[in-house]
Amino acid sequence: MTAKQQRFVEEYLIDLNATQAAIRAGYKAGNSQRASEIGNELLQKTPVSEAIQQAMAERSKRTGINQDRVIQELARIAFVNPQKVINSEDASIRADATEDDLACIQSVKVKTMDGEKGSSVEREVRLNDKMRALELLGKHLGMFKDKVELDTDMDLNITINYGEDDSG
Repeated sequence: MTAKQQRFVEEYLIDLNATQAAIRAGYKAGNSQRASEIGNELLQKTPVSEAIQQAMAERSKRTGINQDRVIQELARIAFVNPQKVINSEDASIRADATEDDLACIQSVKVKTMDGEKGSSVEREVRLNDKMRALELLGKHLGMFKDKVELDTDMDLNITINYGEDDSG
């Protein structure tokens, strides 16, 4: 593998964008269309694709971040019951909330105000977007397809009749 291809691998790992990686690695692209072509060509080369796979595996091992862990975290957000996290009487976080339940919390704000009539506490507990987590899990499972994939092995015969009318 050349030094420029190795640089492409390093740049690709930043954002997984082959076009931008080709540009940043110094390939003379001229325009984004050509940079896209160069990036795709590099991804097809076995040494480059193997280097990318190896680097991604090493990064996953080093950081502990992998697909299973991401899916587990999304599931924690998607399937939480808010009643197990938030005390509905005073909008506080329940003392008996589990670690899995607490993972759904995006932010907590507590505002204490003193006034003539005494003090008051205003609380706001925001949960992560449950619908977005469900959407991402559904996409992962292949539930929501924007395009139809057809994988078939059949013969197709198309007959085109020019100038003929079937109406009689």
